Amino acid sequence: MGGGSASIEKLVALLRKFAKERDWGQYHSPKNLSMALAGEAAEIMEIFQWLTEEQSRNLDAKQLAMLSDEIGDVLIYLLMLADKTGVDLLSAAEAKLGKNRIKYPAPVDKNESGEFTEFG
Repeated sequence: MGGGSASIEKLVALLRKFAKERDWGQYHSPKNLSMALAGEAAEIMEIFQWLTEEQSRNLDAKQLAMLSDEIGDVLIYLLMLADKTGVDLLSAAEAKLGKNRIKYPAPVDKNESGEFTEFG
């Protein structure tokens, strides 16, 4: 992951200011933001659509620049959606990770054939 210096709070403040300066808040309902988020996520998929697994791991500079733009868009809409609905992103992610730890326990041991035998 990159070494960006902006905190989530700082970025949300910048997004609020940006939208206010353009009077876009009227369009930023949770419904509209969720739809925009899905559209931007689809634009990420479009970058990878016809690539092989190997090609998807070795993007050229142009593809990487496009990916960076689309990831930025996804983050922007996700932050705006969380802001509008009062969801704390970090708390939500931590809670979901905790649920996933229970739902998908990590294997702790392999038998002689290399198969996992227990879960922790």
